[in-house]
Amino acid sequence: MAEAPAPATAGKLGLYSYWRSSCSHRVRIALNLKGLEYEYKAVNLLKGENSDPEFMKVNPMKFVPALVDGDSVIGDSYAIALYLEDKYPERPLLPQDLIMKALNLQIASIVCSGIQPLHNLTVLRFIEQKVGTGESLPWTQQQIDRGFTAVENLVKGCAGKYATGDDVQLADVFLAPQIYAAVTRFQINMSNYPTLARLHDEYMKHPAFQAALPDRQPDAPSST
Repeated sequence: MAEAPAPATAGKLGLYSYWRSSCSHRVRIALNLKGLEYEYKAVNLLKGENSDPEFMKVNPMKFVPALVDGDSVIGDSYAIALYLEDKYPERPLLPQDLIMKALNLQIASIVCSGIQPLHNLTVLRFIEQKVGTGESLPWTQQQIDRGFTAVENLVKGCAGKYATGDDVQLADVFLAPQIYAAVTRFQINMSNYPTLARLHDEYMKHPAFQAALPDRQPDAPSST
């Protein structure tokens, strides 16, 4: 059962998370990049813990992640990322250049509104129930391919070591979990997206991204 909302240990953030949630994965990366310690509060989505009345006090939408900072709770990965950027600006994730800043925000928005929600667990269960067993995978692949085509075209001319230059920025925070899921779960042919495939290789070498990987979380099954 998920915990009731409560302040984290003094001076430490709390993160309600599920090991396989790409939305939670984004926030873990952002926290790691900014060097912020946090308490991990597991919410098992497969067991429906996100529908527990106590967790609904944390996030009425019944989604993870949710970030607890003192008496405040922020319950959306995009909002959390911008909150962390404003409150902890020492390691910025958004560039000063307005065009590049807008590009980072655009890529983050594509991932969190144009790709991931279209194949989250609720949607996949609905497709399996209403359309047929096995029908959720081609649906998921279609949504990821559509989004990756757009992002590949956006970054192929401006990418450096990372998506929008040689520094890790917000676009990378959102892209890394989506690409990871595409590669490990959804059988996406990344040869169609050479820039994104190269970025994935870079993310997998970076300590902040490595520490945020799903199978390294405390609630990940031991067999993963």
